[in-house]
Amino acid sequence: MTFMVFNMGMDTATANQFIERLEFNQKNGKSSIKDEVQFGETEIRRFPDGESYLNVLSDVAGLHCVLLIDASVPDEQFLQWIFMAENLKELGAESVGCLIPYLPYMRQDIRFKPGECVTSRHFAKLMSQSFDWLMTSDPHLHRYDCLSEIYSIPTHIVPAAPAIAHWIKANVKNPLIVGPDMESEQWVSDVAGMVGCDYEVLLKERSGDRDVEVSLPKYQSHRNQTPVLVDDIISTGQTMAKAVGSLIASGMNPPVCIGVHPLFSDACVGLLTESGAAQVVSCNTLMHPTAQINMVKLWADAFGRWVRTLELVQDTSLEPYPMALAQ
Repeated sequence: MTFMVFNMGMDTATANQFIERLEFNQKNGKSSIKDEVQFGETEIRRFPDGESYLNVLSDVAGLHCVLLIDASVPDEQFLQWIFMAENLKELGAESVGCLIPYLPYMRQDIRFKPGECVTSRHFAKLMSQSFDWLMTSDPHLHRYDCLSEIYSIPTHIVPAAPAIAHWIKANVKNPLIVGPDMESEQWVSDVAGMVGCDYEVLLKERSGDRDVEVSLPKYQSHRNQTPVLVDDIISTGQTMAKAVGSLIASGMNPPVCIGVHPLFSDACVGLLTESGAAQVVSCNTLMHPTAQINMVKLWADAFGRWVRTLELVQDTSLEPYPMALAQ
C-alpha cells in the first residue's frame, strides 16, 4: 500500500521531516505503513481574477493520499483544499485524508446572538464531505467534548504537551508551568508532569466589565523559578501580556511565553516582549518565526499507528503505545 503526500502550504522543511520520520518508522518496524511513501507533484496557481487552478501531475490511482495543510489564512486556502481532495478522488485515489495541525473555525461553537453563524459546524460538515479522515493538534474544544460531535469522519488529535515539555526541559532552567486560567489546569498539570516540575494557575479578578487583574497564588514560594506561561492560542497577546506584567510585578523572573498555535497579530510578539517576557515561542502547527517547538515526530508517529484503525491498512501486528515524550 502506497501513500502519496501533497503539501498544501506547510513549510517545506516541516513537510520533508514528516516524510523522513514516516520512512524512519517503516525501517524500524514502528509503523503500520509498510510500503512506499512519496511526495505527489502538483501545479497550483491563480488566474488573474483570483480563481484557483489545480493540476495533479502524479498518478494517484489506487493510492492513499495525504494533504499536509497549513491553515494560516483559511479563508484564502479553504477552496483549494476542497478542490484538491475532490480532484484526487476523481483521479482514482483510494482515500484522501489531511494532517491539518491547526484546525480553524472552532471558536464559533454557539449562536451568541440571533442570526449568528455557528461556523464550526458548517466548516466541519464541508471538510467531512471531501475528506476521509483528519488529524490535528489541540483543537479549540470549548463547548464540544470531542471532534466527533461535529465531524462525521474519523479524526485524531495529537497533543502538543509532549513536545512542549521536551522543549521546556531542554531550554528552561528551574521552570514553573503557569496556566492562564482555571480551565487550563488539567492541561498545564500534564505538561508539568512530563517536565517534572511545579505548576500554578493564574487567578483572575474582575473589577469591571473590561478590567481584569491576574495574579499568581503562592508566588513567594516560586520566586527562584522561571515562569512558563502556556496557552493553546495566542492572538493579540493582550491577556498574556497582562499575565507577564503581573508575574514580574510579583517579583518573579521574566517569564517564557508558549503558544501551541501562533495566530499572532503583527504587534503580539512585540507587546509580550515589551511587557517583560524573556522569550516567546510556539509549536510549528503554523509557519511563524517563533515556531521552535517541533511537532513532526509526534505527527508522524501518531499517523503510523492510527492509520491502521481506519480500515485503510489491515495490519494488527503492532501493539498500541502511550504517547512518549518527544525526542
